[in-house]
Amino acid sequence: MPSFDIVSEVNSMEVENAVNQANKELATRFDLKGSKAQIVLEKNEIKLSAEDNFRVKILVEIVIAKLTKRQISLKCVDKGEPDISPLGHARQVIKIKQGLETEVAKQITGFIRESKFKVTTQIQGDAIRVTGKSRDDLQSVIAAVRGKEFPVAVQFNNFRE
Repeated sequence: MPSFDIVSEVNSMEVENAVNQANKELATRFDLKGSKAQIVLEKNEIKLSAEDNFRVKILVEIVIAKLTKRQISLKCVDKGEPDISPLGHARQVIKIKQGLETEVAKQITGFIRESKFKVTTQIQGDAIRVTGKSRDDLQSVIAAVRGKEFPVAVQFNNFRE
């Protein structure tokens, strides 16, 4: 039986490239010259730090711009609140969301069931497996899910005959 998976993944190499580009821009920006501003990537978190809240906001704008240029959906980006120390030093963490959360997976499977497609859905960890009798049914499910707005960016992979 034909099947495919609905997932929410971000290419980690693209995130790394975006952070490298942001660091290059940080080194050349006139308004950030001589400051102790930093952009550091650790697994699925981008950590920003600077002398004050204003400079952290500038760093966030730089990183978000570089992520969008690398075709990373902003639905996969979770900006935390900036932490400001009593001395004025500010930090902020930007998390990159990987995988489908259970609530979102239930929302997607519910949408597929309500649409009355002749397919079955199973939540498997952080992915949804959709199985049907014909490729046409699966392609119509893909078109419907692409057309609907969900709180995360979804991709379709593992298409099997």
